[in-house]
Amino acid sequence: MLNRYLQLAFWCSAVLLQAGRSYTVSAKTTSQGAQGSSVQQVNPVLQWNRALLVIVRTPGAQSSTVHPTRSFAIMHAAIYDAVNAIDRKHRPYLVRLSNVPRDASQEAAAAAAAHEVLVALYPAFKTTLDAQLQQSLVQIPDGNGKAEGVLIGQDAADRILAARSNDGSNAPPIPYVFGTAPGDYQSTPPNFAPQPQFTNWSHVTPFALERADQFRPGPPPRLASDAYSDAFNQIKSLGIANSTTATADEALTGSFWNGAIQNYWNEIAQTLSQARGLSTPQNARLFALLNLSFADDVIAFYDAKYTYNFWRPVTAIRAADPGINPETVADPNWLPAVGKTAPDPSYPGAHGVISASAAEVLISFFERDNANFTVTSEVLPGVERSFTSVSAAAEEATLSRIFGGQHFHFDLTAGQRLGREVADFVVDNFLTFGQRKHDSDDN
Repeated sequence: MLNRYLQLAFWCSAVLLQAGRSYTVSAKTTSQGAQGSSVQQVNPVLQWNRALLVIVRTPGAQSSTVHPTRSFAIMHAAIYDAVNAIDRKHRPYLVRLSNVPRDASQEAAAAAAAHEVLVALYPAFKTTLDAQLQQSLVQIPDGNGKAEGVLIGQDAADRILAARSNDGSNAPPIPYVFGTAPGDYQSTPPNFAPQPQFTNWSHVTPFALERADQFRPGPPPRLASDAYSDAFNQIKSLGIANSTTATADEALTGSFWNGAIQNYWNEIAQTLSQARGLSTPQNARLFALLNLSFADDVIAFYDAKYTYNFWRPVTAIRAADPGINPETVADPNWLPAVGKTAPDPSYPGAHGVISASAAEVLISFFERDNANFTVTSEVLPGVERSFTSVSAAAEEATLSRIFGGQHFHFDLTAGQRLGREVADFVVDNFLTFGQRKHDSDDN
């Protein structure tokens, strides 16, 4: 069945004009699938979000020099523009398709868009992705609407991929010279990475922001300040391995969230979506807003990280100089509770940026904060934590970096401000309600 529709797509594409394609399919297609109205459909947006999570969690699948939030943003932008071209309730993100039949399958468009993007970004997974596309499409009754949806999804994906083909993500990392002065970022024990990660990422073209430094936070506190010494002594006490100050729950919190934070929030969004029974257009918009925000969060926080080049707590605590600040006393054997420190500067904190951004998008989309849900850990299999609001989960995820010994408190508060500003900009300016007149006049 998959080959049948790919052949149909190939035939149709030969007669379509790139500038203004028509998606009307005249070939008559029927099968037993059209009679199976009782077949339960799995929402394709969630299905393909899960598929990408599996890929980025596969060792070696994700390039170490390309941040995975780029893949999520590209895939969900393509899904959104494909589905919205049929639904027509919101403005497109980037791709404006004309002559799109209103009865084209939104589910087929979503699946085809996701598949097209992921095969392009992860060609080694093509066999698995082809099988997943077949699984998505078999749930949709055969007919012109399904075939048209496949064409629409492929077209939207190809155009998004083309738009991102020269976005700077393939540029080699910029060589980094570690500083030696107090406050300068240095390679961190116990792993001592020879180079920090994503030194070039602030030069990647944003998905929504006008520029990487659009919301750049001000500098971190001076080493001689009370704000610095307060944050220094807080993490020195709470974030050390085998801390005697942190409670058992605080220590667990530090370990629980010690993974790729954007993955947690994509799964939280899946949970909230399923609880509320979102439609395909609603899911397409939600996950596009979320992942466009995440992708620009990362571009923005790497701009700030490599502007200020501020040392990590493990370096600061081991090399503290009371001559600079008498309230800071060195501990040359200090190590963070979660072991290794991420190989990049401390300020601002990524968990604070991403979590605040996620909360802003989710609360805005659902128009409420309260929600009962559980979260599973990226790094502690079988462990769950429960929450009664989105903001509570975001706050815990952010503060976990203190308990894990990864970030000063001011890293995180600056990160939260940055995340909210990025998310507000995306929500206020992209995927907004209402099409322009000539869009709604198509067909």
